[in-house]
Amino acid sequence: MQTPDGLPSEIDLSRPSAARVYDYFLGGAHNFEIDRRLAEQIAATTPHLPATMRAGREFLRRAVRVLLDAGIDQFLDIGSGIPTVGNVHEVAQAANPKARVVYVDIDPVAVAHSRELLTGDELTGVLHGDLRDPERLLADARALRLLDFDRPLGVLLAGVVHFVPDTDRPADVLAALRSATVPGSHLVLSHSTFEDQPPEMLDAQRLSARTATEITLRSRAEITGFFGDWTLLPPGVVHMELWRPDAPSEVAANPQRFGAFGGVARNDRSAG
Repeated sequence: MQTPDGLPSEIDLSRPSAARVYDYFLGGAHNFEIDRRLAEQIAATTPHLPATMRAGREFLRRAVRVLLDAGIDQFLDIGSGIPTVGNVHEVAQAANPKARVVYVDIDPVAVAHSRELLTGDELTGVLHGDLRDPERLLADARALRLLDFDRPLGVLLAGVVHFVPDTDRPADVLAALRSATVPGSHLVLSHSTFEDQPPEMLDAQRLSARTATEITLRSRAEITGFFGDWTLLPPGVVHMELWRPDAPSEVAANPQRFGAFGGVARNDRSAG
C-alpha cells in the first residue's frame, strides 16, 4: 500500500524521521515539513551539526572514489540512511556504470524510503539490518546475489560504528565483517571522537545523534583498532577533512572541529 504522497504505507508522515532529518542536512529532497522543523531546532542548538554531516558525506565520497580507482566495483554500505543526493551508488556508477551497491540500515523508515527511491535500479539493493548482528547481515547480503563475496569488496561504515556501545563488542563486529572479505577488499570507516574537542562540542555530539541511540565517542587509537591487521592507506586515521582532500583550500584552519576521524584500509592478507 502507498500513502496519498505515493510513499509506502509504513512511512509515518505524522512524525519526524531521523533519516529524513539527516537527508535535509545533506541538501536532499526526501524530507517533509515536519522533518525540516526538527532539523532547524537541532541546528539552532548545535550549529556545527549540519556542516559535520556534510563533512562526513564528503569524506565518504572521496573514499569511494579512491576505492573505484583501486578497481573496487561493489560496495556494502552499512548505516546508509536514505540514499540522498551524491550517495554511494551515484558516485560509484558515475565512474563505473556496472558498479553494484547494497545499502543496509537499521531504521525501517530509511529502508522504506530507500526501496522506493531505488525501484527499478537492478544494480542496487536495500536491506533492513543491524550492524550488531554481522552474521545475519552478511547472510542477507549474500542472499540478494548482488555482491560477489569471492571478489574484492568495499565495506563502508561511515558514521555508524559510534552507535555500537562497548557492551555490544564493536571490535568483534568489525572482525566478523573483515573476515567475510577476500584480499583486495577495502574498509572505509568514520567515527566520532572526544579527542581535540571542547566540552560544548562533546555535549552536542551526544545530544545530536541521528537516532535515539547514544553515541560512544572513542579515541584515535580505538578507532584505528577497528581496522585490525589491514593496511591503512595514507594518511592513516585522521580528522575527516584531512583524509585526501580534493584541494588544500578545502581544509579549514581547524579540521578537528567536526569531531570525527576517518580512514581507509586494504585487506592485504594472503588468500587461505
